[in-house]
Amino acid sequence: MKIKMIIILMLLIVGTQHQLNAQNPIIKHIFTADPAPIVYKNTVYLYAGHDTASVRDKNYKMPDWHVFSSKDMVNWKDHGALLSPKTFSWATGDAYAAQCIEYKDKFYWFVSTFHKNDINSRGGAAIGVAVSDSPIGPFTDAIGKALVTNEMTTDMKHAWDDIDPTVFVDDDGQVYLFWGNGSCKWVKLKNNMTELDGPISAFKPQNYIEGPWVYKRNGHYYLVYAGAGTKPEIIAYCMAEKPEGPWIYKGIIQGNVLNSFTTHPGIVDFKGKSYFFYHNGALPTGGSYRRSICIDYMYYNADGTIQKVIETTNGVAAVKNNK
Repeated sequence: MKIKMIIILMLLIVGTQHQLNAQNPIIKHIFTADPAPIVYKNTVYLYAGHDTASVRDKNYKMPDWHVFSSKDMVNWKDHGALLSPKTFSWATGDAYAAQCIEYKDKFYWFVSTFHKNDINSRGGAAIGVAVSDSPIGPFTDAIGKALVTNEMTTDMKHAWDDIDPTVFVDDDGQVYLFWGNGSCKWVKLKNNMTELDGPISAFKPQNYIEGPWVYKRNGHYYLVYAGAGTKPEIIAYCMAEKPEGPWIYKGIIQGNVLNSFTTHPGIVDFKGKSYFFYHNGALPTGGSYRRSICIDYMYYNADGTIQKVIETTNGVAAVKNNK
């Protein structure tokens, strides 16, 4: 009897320790999606969508975007809902994937939502940009109109073309905007961050669906995206020698995630380690419309190619020496 009690106690202790170490998902008080991290002054700022659909809903309800911050990758502060489609007089609908970057001491938050039907637009998805002097706002509409609008037809064809913006500033200061559902589009931006600088180009990476994330590391350019061709999504990537391409397909770095038919990449280096952000439906009552952001380590091979991400419940360890 005593031996059985000892075994039970040991199992309870192990289970408790596992729960204490189970960081993923990293945000537990609300449902979050479409992670977009940046590093600024020894702090990681995480810009995220906010799922509010009920367990019975069969579609997204995403009223706003939240900002979280952390100095150790483990403890995250919620700065609240700092932006919503209501910020933009031209916008309507939900707060889909977005990314904020710092450029010349200002913060530009590129968002995807839907455009109101009016004399200047046929509705459909659109990309806007908000600006602030601080990573935590206040943010205002930078130009009073959408930066990118599509040409949706009456049968809703192309309605979702213009979503999921990612913005990248190259070493020479040139800014690039990538986005798109179905095909990946890109364009140069003027250095005011609010005007297109040339024509829009489009291409179709292998298995591309949506959610591009573009960055440069150790001389290599990376295009990471949600792909597979069908749901549920995986994360694949390409590499290039310049932002204009050609982009060469390199493979899959994340398979299907738990309890969600979508996933979305966000990648940063912070204090000597690389981190891969994504979302799944792992929280209690979670699912494809009630998602949660997770973080795991990301590793590169000597030639710059990316190793497959290992998803864990433990997540990442706290970063030390935060001075």
